[in-house]
Amino acid sequence: MVIPKKISIFQIIVFIGLVLPTASHSLPDPERFYRLLILDSQTGSPYQDVRISLIAALSEYGYRVGENLQITYGIAENDVLAGELILKEELSKKFDVIYAGGTVATISAKHVMWNSHIPVVFGAPTDPIGIGVIDNFDQPPKANFTGVSYPVPVRSRFLFLRQLMPDAHRFGLIYADMPQSESYNRWIRELLENDPEFDDIEVIFRAVPLVTGNNGDQKMAELAIPFIQELNDKVDAFLKPNDQLGARENFAKTVESYADKPLIGLVKNDVVSRWGATAVVYPCLECIGRQVAVMIRGLFEDYQVQQIEPKWPARYGYAVDLTKTKHFGIKVPVGILQLSGKNIVQ
Repeated sequence: MVIPKKISIFQIIVFIGLVLPTASHSLPDPERFYRLLILDSQTGSPYQDVRISLIAALSEYGYRVGENLQITYGIAENDVLAGELILKEELSKKFDVIYAGGTVATISAKHVMWNSHIPVVFGAPTDPIGIGVIDNFDQPPKANFTGVSYPVPVRSRFLFLRQLMPDAHRFGLIYADMPQSESYNRWIRELLENDPEFDDIEVIFRAVPLVTGNNGDQKMAELAIPFIQELNDKVDAFLKPNDQLGARENFAKTVESYADKPLIGLVKNDVVSRWGATAVVYPCLECIGRQVAVMIRGLFEDYQVQQIEPKWPARYGYAVDLTKTKHFGIKVPVGILQLSGKNIVQ
């Protein structure tokens, strides 16, 4: 296989099985060898977190290294065409399931695998409906794609904002110019236009160009500095975007350095690893991985993809930095503190 310079692809052998607490599932067929192709949009979080959880869950379920499962792994580096090339090169081999991690990988899979006889399970794309791989959640898939989306639903995030900062009405959202940002920002606009509960809230959007590669988030965070400075006096708080810029550390640290307003994070590490956010409601990446593992196990057991409905993340997490909330004069409701549990930083 010829691998583009920016693509990292390697093969790992994993044998994993899944014993769910239900009589409808059985142990892996001892006479069968299972093959899974994983295409991640990029290295690092959130793709790595979901993938590790997925493989660990499969391991619990009986598909074990050296016994019955081969995983081929590729990284698209946030390049749809590169992801397509990986899929086209690898499909000369026989796979039971394709797993697409993130928005870019899911788009690549759609372009190459739509209505293929091989089922595709996505994990953590922002908007699989907008991409066109499903029509809705909790309904039978329309083609050969199913899976679990990434974000906390926009309304749930804004309810969290309302609870945490009831007097905040204007938020700044600086985002990377990429597909998942477009979908997520559209949902925000639709919520604010159509839901009277949030008709007093305004979000000011600013975009920076997408920069790919391992240092792309750092370069995008640097490009965001003029917008942070511009919006600082106009907003009550900043929101982390639901994209590659928001998923990494550099943007949070940049807002902390150049603004004197709180940042509401996107991922758990924004608070618990002290990246710079004041509070966050976040999707449980481990849970997404386990949800995806259940779907893949079903397909290994010869379920049809139309029997496996696409889902939102099953669980959300909460985290609060009490030093920052005190600094910004935010009185954290008891309910948020209870939900945060061990994720309270002081």
